[in-house]
Amino acid sequence: MFRHAIFGIAGLCAVTILPAATSGVAFAVDNMESSDAPDLTSVRTKIDAKDYAGALAELRDIAEEHQQADVYNLMGFTLRKTGDFKTSLTYYTKALELQPGHKGAHEYLGELYVETGDMPKAREQLAALAKLCPSGCEELEDLTKAIAAKGTN
Repeated sequence: MFRHAIFGIAGLCAVTILPAATSGVAFAVDNMESSDAPDLTSVRTKIDAKDYAGALAELRDIAEEHQQADVYNLMGFTLRKTGDFKTSLTYYTKALELQPGHKGAHEYLGELYVETGDMPKAREQLAALAKLCPSGCEELEDLTKAIAAKGTN
């Protein structure tokens, strides 16, 4: 009987202490290599449908729990599409602080600069993408097209 009581106490301690000891791990959301990145499928569907208000509402909820470059990049994109350029810039900057090599954030930040007429800064983002994509990539192509289109207007 005494042996069962000891195992019972040990089990109770494990159930009580183990979650407290491991709970800190769940908050390491700045680790870009983590596999706990949020599912952004629904957000991307809303963005594709140009439902920016719906995407923004969902992204704000996700951003409360996840400090992740993709989340901030899509927040910046959505805000830019709604015309809130100043706040958009803040989210692109945060995405690049978390993941300096985030190609999507460089592209969208460059597009923000194109839309606001700051072509030197747009070209800085183009140069950053050229370094990240020496063999080319979609983000580099898209920003190149946006800059060229602005140059012809």
